Amino acid sequence: MKARVLFGVIGFVFVLLALYVFPPVVMAIALTVLATLATYELTEPTGLVKNPIVLRTAWFSSLLFGVFDAVGTGDDVLLLYACLTMIVIVALFAALLRHHDTVSFPEIAVALFGGVVLPIMLLSLWRIFSMEGGQFLVLLPLVAAWGSDTCALFAGMAFGKHKLAPVVSPKKTVEGAIGGVVGATLLMLLVVYLFNRFANLEIDYAAAALMGAIGAVIGQVGDLSFSIIKRQTGIKDYSHIFPGHGGVLDRFDSVIFVAPVAELILRLFAA
Repeated sequence: MKARVLFGVIGFVFVLLALYVFPPVVMAIALTVLATLATYELTEPTGLVKNPIVLRTAWFSSLLFGVFDAVGTGDDVLLLYACLTMIVIVALFAALLRHHDTVSFPEIAVALFGGVVLPIMLLSLWRIFSMEGGQFLVLLPLVAAWGSDTCALFAGMAFGKHKLAPVVSPKKTVEGAIGGVVGATLLMLLVVYLFNRFANLEIDYAAAALMGAIGAVIGQVGDLSFSIIKRQTGIKDYSHIFPGHGGVLDRFDSVIFVAPVAELILRLFAA
């Protein structure tokens, strides 16, 4: 518990420094590292990908997505994304053809998801950070994801009677899930009000409510989805990178699903 609390405090301080003190490159590096570690955790500790060539292709792909996001702008990033995705697809299927006797298609599918889809989803945080007022906007998907988790916990403790996913996560309840959605929506509106008033932002309140409600639902889907993977592969934590907290996928499972939704809503309401 001591290590968990200590690391949580250190992590919180680092986030504040990365958002408001350090140059943007620090945030870019941090998110690139997180994305690459997430790809590693999904592919190697789970045993879902065993071939070393397939593993390295997925890891290197995730790393490059982070680099492209950091150095590219606008349409350039989309072009780099498209080129890298095509290269990774060809490389993975070439590995399947070359090692078809030991490599299965599900292994290729996991590597493709881990090396392409996963980093694109998580790196939505960098793309939000790069928007005008991004040092505040990037907190919104975190509020939706982690705020929903916290509200769901307390609502479940107070009112929980019906199990939401008894096999995957026995402690989660339907009442807790509903409380998470309501709580995240109200919390998001409060945070946006504070940002608009004290940071001179003009975030649409309809966008805030939508982000809170949909983000809470999507975040719970992400949480349960990565829990299923752990259960099916027989691991307790994806890694022990964060002392007392597990790995990237243990801490950012809901954020990975919420971040792209938040980015989409912000872009739609800014258009």
